[in-house]
Amino acid sequence: MYQDDKEETTIYKVVVNHEEQYSIWPSDRQNPAGWNDVGKNGLKQECLDYIKEVWTDMRPLSLRQKMQESGHNT
Repeated sequence: MYQDDKEETTIYKVVVNHEEQYSIWPSDRQNPAGWNDVGKNGLKQECLDYIKEVWTDMRPLSLRQKMQESGHNT
């Protein structure tokens, strides 16, 4: 089986870290340290599409909070 064939059938899960940064991870593997499931599973492209929809602000949470505290809301 070629890598492309395997990738097309691998089920992934969407994971998020404490900075609200998203990634995908094979669903049959334990999450990497510091990453939690968000409840979305599917083929690679489905998961990437989900991330594109929900991760609208790429700045880490700590940076967004710091900017908000200093009055920079953009």
